[in-house]
Amino acid sequence: MARAANALLLFGATGDLSRRMLLPSLYRLDADGLLPADLVIVATARSEMDEAAFRETADTALHQFVDAAQLEPAAVERFIGRLRYVAVDASDPSQFATLAEAVGPRTGDMAIFLSTAPQLFEPTIAGLSAAGLAGEGVRIGLEKPLGTDLASSRVINDAVAAVFPEGRTYRIDHYLGKETVQNLLALRFGNGLFEPQWNAMGIDHVQITVAETVGLEGRVGFYDGAGALRDMVQNHMLQLLALVAMEPPAQFDATAVRDEKVKIFRSLRRIGPNEAATHTVTGQYGAGAVSGAVVPGYAEELGRPSGTETFVAIKAHVDNWRWKGVPFYLRTGKRLPARHSEIFIQFKGVPHSIFASKGAVVQPNKLVIRLQPEETIRLLVMAKKPGLDRDGIRLREVPLDLGMADAFADTRRRIAYERLLLDLIEGDPTLFVRRDEVEAQWEWIDGIRAGWEANGMEPRPYAAGTWGPSAAIGLTERDGVTWHD
Repeated sequence: MARAANALLLFGATGDLSRRMLLPSLYRLDADGLLPADLVIVATARSEMDEAAFRETADTALHQFVDAAQLEPAAVERFIGRLRYVAVDASDPSQFATLAEAVGPRTGDMAIFLSTAPQLFEPTIAGLSAAGLAGEGVRIGLEKPLGTDLASSRVINDAVAAVFPEGRTYRIDHYLGKETVQNLLALRFGNGLFEPQWNAMGIDHVQITVAETVGLEGRVGFYDGAGALRDMVQNHMLQLLALVAMEPPAQFDATAVRDEKVKIFRSLRRIGPNEAATHTVTGQYGAGAVSGAVVPGYAEELGRPSGTETFVAIKAHVDNWRWKGVPFYLRTGKRLPARHSEIFIQFKGVPHSIFASKGAVVQPNKLVIRLQPEETIRLLVMAKKPGLDRDGIRLREVPLDLGMADAFADTRRRIAYERLLLDLIEGDPTLFVRRDEVEAQWEWIDGIRAGWEANGMEPRPYAAGTWGPSAAIGLTERDGVTWHD
């Protein structure tokens, strides 16, 4: 079993992710006494600055992105005191010697977090190896994106594997660190209520939606080369699908959980040229209004025409015994009417309604697992409307809500990066993605993109502030299903 690291190398330490998420997460962990007492955080980036300047930058980030109630002067001072800074151009291997000097002789394990552009992964890893910073007891965390297709993903994975074996490679998907995603596993495998119905006999269909109200938001260079399918579906949404669909692992450990997930990715029915036009919809937002504010179209924001999709909807199937015939509808897009991420599960109706003769309509039960903005689990069940029933029995759908903030009001909520950074430091790979998972996901995604190309499919226009192209509605309504908005 891995030991807790006493050194953390943080690449890309001056970037937006570091300022908004990584440094605040590490501070909160430190303030709660969860970081090893002797942990030193060596931050690095291309920016030329001395250690004092970086510490000032980190202090500013904490005061900007951490709640004021959590900022205790003594805790802030202790955390800032852990920070070192070394400017390194990752494309120049000779500069890693300076980084090794800053780390100094290691007496324990070391964790590395790469929050850099993917094209810097290979030279960074080569530089780490040449400087003696990649040996036994060193593990590396990789922030997405890990390639743009299966071929480029394999190039990155091969470069990593040449220095870091799979057991010391931690690929990050921050959705897996969300509390409600963890509660999906608890809901499924910690309760006897759901498992007997969690299959094709009990579930009619599953919907997974990740909706954003924002547009490009400064991600022009990355997003236009990626699009919604590669940015959201390949990683976050397929991971959620796997957690919904996977078989019960024998135990909650890294090998067992990831073995079951990869079986789902390999069971996904391929969507190729013959299915792309009927099982997928792509779109690109035009001008419109979101939350009452007029916003420009994608091409206007980009400054030129583009064939990149900002919306995608997919009808997927998992071809195994448990899920035979159950459609999984995936939908994600930018400039949609609301920001939320959720899993919606519609169970099959009762085989016979004893209330029909009394005028009552019975609706199938529904389970809604909301990941953001608020984390909730809602089960919709049928209940009798109070009354004397002289005009017939009336049934109504009522919610059984588990609001995580209310149910655990006495426990502080953790953001995903707090959990993932702590797991990286402590050496627990359960919530990280394995190479065979990543490559199975890319293989499925590449098939869809090949189908788009073969059919000459271009993104359909949709107005900002709407739920995507009208064809996305048709994708589900052909099956008698309505999107859960």
